[in-house]
Amino acid sequence: MYLAGLACGLVAMGLLLLSALFKSDHAVAYPLLLIGTTFVGAGFGLTVPVLNTYAAAFHPAGVDAAVLVLNALLGLGTVLAPILVGVFVRLGIWWALPVLSAALLAGVLAASARLPLRAGTQIARDGRARQRRPRIPRRFWVYAAFIVCYGICETMNGNWAQLEMTRRFGASRAEASLALAAFWAMATVGRVVFAAIGRWVPERLTYRILPFVLVVAFVLAGRLSRGDAVAGIAVFGLAGLGCSALVPLTISFGEQELTTMSAAVAGGIVAFYQIGFGIAAFGVGPLERAGISLAAIFRGAAIVAAVLAGLAFLVVKGLPAAQLHGSGHKAARSQ
Repeated sequence: MYLAGLACGLVAMGLLLLSALFKSDHAVAYPLLLIGTTFVGAGFGLTVPVLNTYAAAFHPAGVDAAVLVLNALLGLGTVLAPILVGVFVRLGIWWALPVLSAALLAGVLAASARLPLRAGTQIARDGRARQRRPRIPRRFWVYAAFIVCYGICETMNGNWAQLEMTRRFGASRAEASLALAAFWAMATVGRVVFAAIGRWVPERLTYRILPFVLVVAFVLAGRLSRGDAVAGIAVFGLAGLGCSALVPLTISFGEQELTTMSAAVAGGIVAFYQIGFGIAAFGVGPLERAGISLAAIFRGAAIVAAVLAGLAFLVVKGLPAAQLHGSGHKAARSQ
């Protein structure tokens, strides 16, 4: 799956480059871009869950920190992408970026193909009985509900921050881009920071607090008005901090608790995250057409964040006793 995901990314870059040859023929270029985007999504869906599983399996003494750092690097890529696009577009050679990406992907694919990349699941390590078709534990649906709500909260910021900045706060396009960059940058920085301080601040405490940070950010975003562009940048940065550690900690908690499906936890969580993403990405437009302002939608997102906070307590409540008394690496050592 991992190698197939890398290959999908390589195909996506190839199709993006191919579309440039048909820039004057929209009937050809547009379908190529749609197919290319499909391959981007397939590559993301295949590689991210597997990489999270590898991070946990290869670092059993520090699962939470390993998954946090991995997702911090994912966030770093998200932050760098628009910056690099801007640089290459200004240089007048936008096509050089997908060429560079394709070359890097090809190199990673070639190097990975030679590696065994085998990771025993937690079931195998524990020596517990296994079934060919294990039933999905009821507790998984708590994680699923949590990550759907999270997907809505993240996408409200990631997809609609720029529109909120320009339409309501009267920000320039540069300020709107800075707000989006602040969101993703703080999400990345937060993951690194929480991984570093996990020895002193238990991950379960971080997990319970961050949704309340999101509640505050959404309330503030819904209350700001025209002329508050600088404050808006700060608010979206705060929202990024609130989002930062929630996905990686959800994955690491799930892999440690749901041992009967530990190898599939990351994939399931990413799948339900995409459901939340879809709800927020495509749901805001119809709400606006129905006469609901973007400010009201952001205030409504605070309710979703409040539900997220309640679900965070439910997730932590069901964790194994060893996990509750410290971070994931402590729990692993005690085992």
